[in-house]
Amino acid sequence: MANKVQGVFKKKDRVAAKKTTSTKPNKWIKIQTPRGMKDILPEAMLYYDLVLKTAQNVLNYYGYQKIETPVLEKAELFIRSIGKESDIAHKEMYFVKNSEEQLVLRPEGTAPVARLYIENALFNLSQPVKLYYFLPFFRHEKPQAGRYRQFYQLGAEALGSDSPALDAQIILITSEILIELGLGKDIVFKLNSIGCQKCRHNYIKHLTKYYKQYSNKLCNDCRRRLKLNPLRLLDCKDEHCVVFKEGAPNFLDYLCDDCRAHFKKLLEILDGLNISYNLDKTLVRGLDYYTKTVFEIMLGSDQTDLAVGGGGRYDGLIETIGRLSRPGVGMALGVERLIEQIKNKKRLTFPKSDIFLIQLGDQARLAAFKLLEECRKNKILVRESLGQESLKNQLRIANNYGVNYTIIIGQEEVINDVVILKDMNSGLQEIVPSKKIIEVLRGLNKSALAKPLNDDSSVFKE
Repeated sequence: MANKVQGVFKKKDRVAAKKTTSTKPNKWIKIQTPRGMKDILPEAMLYYDLVLKTAQNVLNYYGYQKIETPVLEKAELFIRSIGKESDIAHKEMYFVKNSEEQLVLRPEGTAPVARLYIENALFNLSQPVKLYYFLPFFRHEKPQAGRYRQFYQLGAEALGSDSPALDAQIILITSEILIELGLGKDIVFKLNSIGCQKCRHNYIKHLTKYYKQYSNKLCNDCRRRLKLNPLRLLDCKDEHCVVFKEGAPNFLDYLCDDCRAHFKKLLEILDGLNISYNLDKTLVRGLDYYTKTVFEIMLGSDQTDLAVGGGGRYDGLIETIGRLSRPGVGMALGVERLIEQIKNKKRLTFPKSDIFLIQLGDQARLAAFKLLEECRKNKILVRESLGQESLKNQLRIANNYGVNYTIIIGQEEVINDVVILKDMNSGLQEIVPSKKIIEVLRGLNKSALAKPLNDDSSVFKE
């Protein structure tokens, strides 16, 4: 009996072992960036830094101050402000699961700035309050050239004034940023006024009447828009719907006296500043909070090649969010699209150093650390590879950098408080006291570093 029981257990063990060993290992999953998102490598970051630095120089001059809002915002902020039936709120927002509240990754920048303005009581400051941001945003839309699901925008907002002079200033600043980025040759602003709530109601009535005659030919989204938000009909990019926009009523014909006067004054200022613009009666922008002025920025020889940004006035947005009536106007530029255009015109590279620091031994490495810090404080760019031990490897790295000079510090140089300065082109080298090396390097920076030293013009000797 005991043998039989033992045999049963052995059989069970064998079956279990067989099942365990026959199980296939889990398939290796290659982890990559999500679709529509990308890493920004150091070379690409040069262009992002260029856009930000260029914009900051212009914006800071005009009194705009940099801010940052949270990546996560309450979904209600955007549903209430940009419109429940807008494409962004309807199908492009990234929702974050949370048991306490419904949160989303911010899809655009103006509504968060309006919330910031209310929440931090910036309405108590001198008006207008001028702010700008350089931030990533997130939209679940179809990726395409120059458009990603995570993307950067440069935005500027002026809150607390309804003067058309602020509209003009925002457009001027946008123009100047593009000019200083080297993209000013083919800028054209598409411009329109979509009035206020008072005059918009009459326009929408006529717009709805016009589109109803083509309702059976519209795309599914536009059939929905016709019932829920007719103004969005003019924002449709579907080829079946675009053909009907040309015959749509002209918004400028329905403006009330105040909106007409506001738009007229804006055009007078732009004309005085020699800023080119094209009036576009079908331009409405894709967000419900816009009022009066709306514009898009186009780059291209025929002004239809590429939209790189847009903006407009949003006099009712702050009241929609916080029951506080304050006007505002702003703009946003798509950074990735700007970078595409910049790359077509110039290539950015990292600053080139003409000097490489070689160290041999622990004491020499410590001396190298100290010398590098002295060079940094004196704005002398020096490359190094402090993790390397051998002279051969460090010389190879110096050659890869293409430097003309190397500083060599060994144990003997540390004891004698000197360094060796070597001309990589001629092979000549000179022993320089440590306390004079900064002065010598300054002299090299002022000279034509690309030229090899010769016996007559240098302190180098065999």
